[in-house]
Amino acid sequence: MVRAFPVLFIAAGVAASLFAAEPAPRAFGDKVCLRGDFQNARLKFERSGRGVVAFLGGSITEMEGYRPMVCELLGKRFPKTAFTFIPAGISSTCSTTGAFRFATDVLGAGTVDLLFVEFAVNDDQDAQLSREACIRGMEGIVRQARQANPEMDVVMTFFVNEPILAALQAGKTPLTIEAHQAVAVHYSIPTIHLAKEVAEEISAGTLTWKTFGGVHPAPHGNAICTRMIDELFARAWAEPLGAGASAKPHPVPPMPLDPLSYSAGRFVDIGTARIAQGWTLGVPDWKGLPGSKRPRFSSIPMLCATEPGAEVSLPFSGTAVGAYIVAGPDAGIAEARIDKGAFQKVDLYHAYSKGLHYPRTVMLGTALPPGAHTLTLRISPETRSAGHAMRIMRFVAN
Repeated sequence: MVRAFPVLFIAAGVAASLFAAEPAPRAFGDKVCLRGDFQNARLKFERSGRGVVAFLGGSITEMEGYRPMVCELLGKRFPKTAFTFIPAGISSTCSTTGAFRFATDVLGAGTVDLLFVEFAVNDDQDAQLSREACIRGMEGIVRQARQANPEMDVVMTFFVNEPILAALQAGKTPLTIEAHQAVAVHYSIPTIHLAKEVAEEISAGTLTWKTFGGVHPAPHGNAICTRMIDELFARAWAEPLGAGASAKPHPVPPMPLDPLSYSAGRFVDIGTARIAQGWTLGVPDWKGLPGSKRPRFSSIPMLCATEPGAEVSLPFSGTAVGAYIVAGPDAGIAEARIDKGAFQKVDLYHAYSKGLHYPRTVMLGTALPPGAHTLTLRISPETRSAGHAMRIMRFVAN
């Protein structure tokens, strides 16, 4: 399965090349928002000489962008600290997928002291999530983080694409940022509103979208984000630690913003499914399939069906169930039923599936009564692609 692996502090030469395009100093005002107590990670880094920092997000996190710059920044601030960095960015994924893979890809790599999370862009352009879905995913990540380690510090970053930029320049708050910010306020989490900073600089004529680098920022753009994070650190850690300073658990509001948020999100092994007919378990024959394939998925065993009528069932417990899939040019339509309810159609084909086996999480049942359920999944004879395929890496449940 997709796993995040700890890495030690990055080589100085790599980080130095990324910082070569650092912009001139600028105060960021309320676009750097310090909420709540933000001393726990600092206490751990300074006093234990060790630290674990995780980065969760989509391609903006996976790329060699702001993440390695922040790694270098932390190394400079805490030169005597041995860091382990967990790179848990996966291109194309949204906060829904993030909530379901959090336990495996982040918590599975160790006890995390500081978490950076970004999904504003992918929740917008990739998943096109509703406000409700944005909150369920992001709140699920935050509550899982705080349940696993109540002392974990979290920073939420808001990156930018063209629609988000246009909305901000029109004086509007983009849906995904508004939803994620609601979670940040509810849990007293600091935020880095890079999107607003970029919109203001472009409107002022001090920055262009090309210079920033676009959806996947250039070094110049990633350096702006890193400087904003540095300002957050400077504000929070301006004074020396007192002799009696100690880590404090972050308060977790007893009532979530959404009781159905994915705070118990998890992967469910495809091996627990019960095949009725037409499904196989194994690594797909990728060479024989049209469309691009990403290497991280090419050796993963998947539960696969390609013909209408194929049927499988899955016992699970919780209030939601879905599937983490790759959907390529032949992605079909699934029909899902919970317990003895009616079958509902779920189109697996994505806007980016035409030329790519695209990773996405499709929800097959939500807002279910708590407790044990059975998912029945079959392949529909209908399709709007070149085939009827469904390739499941993991089921997900909450």
